[in-house]
Amino acid sequence: MPLVIFDLDNTLLDREVPFRRWATQFVAEHGLAPGEVQWLVNADGDGFVPRPRFLTAVRERYGLDEPLDVLVTSFREQIVALVELDPQVPLALDRLRREGWRVAIATNGNTAQQSAKIRRTGLESHIDALAISEEVGVAKPDPRMFQVAAQRCEARLEDGGWMVGDCPVRDVAGGRDVGLRTIWMRRGRTWDSIIHAPDAIVDDVTAAVAALTIQGC
Repeated sequence: MPLVIFDLDNTLLDREVPFRRWATQFVAEHGLAPGEVQWLVNADGDGFVPRPRFLTAVRERYGLDEPLDVLVTSFREQIVALVELDPQVPLALDRLRREGWRVAIATNGNTAQQSAKIRRTGLESHIDALAISEEVGVAKPDPRMFQVAAQRCEARLEDGGWMVGDCPVRDVAGGRDVGLRTIWMRRGRTWDSIIHAPDAIVDDVTAAVAALTIQGC
């Protein structure tokens, strides 16, 4: 059975829109200038800035009294509440599984938050396995993340497969380094990395699944 591993944020789930909604609500609740939404978006670094560092910057900029751990917990809960699943995503994943694919998610992040996103959107019913960096103990592009995702699908990386994600380093390079073919979610960007180009570039999960079914394992 062929294997495919998907990233979660900005691959199976849109992270950008929920974050901007959170930022807009935060600005409104604190009576800030509308332009502060863009400051928050920039400070977030597309999610790659660690949450404690991001929220420390927010706390200092706006003079918040809440302890950092409270801010981090609140932020994570609010983001989960804002996440929505494109209805085409579960249909695409179900198509793969009907055709004999083993489907896993390998995501970097906090175990509680990432698990809550998956429960909220119902994605657990459309995949075979899940690996979250905090509980695995390493983060992509560490090979162990891909190995754990494959093992939980009762698959082996040595037998080949695919990695689908939006990050050139964590997903594309990481997947290629463990022998997987790769699909990059472009999100309106142009591939300009010095990293070897992915095997396919797509705009959404439906297109990724179409590429997988055409190219196979």
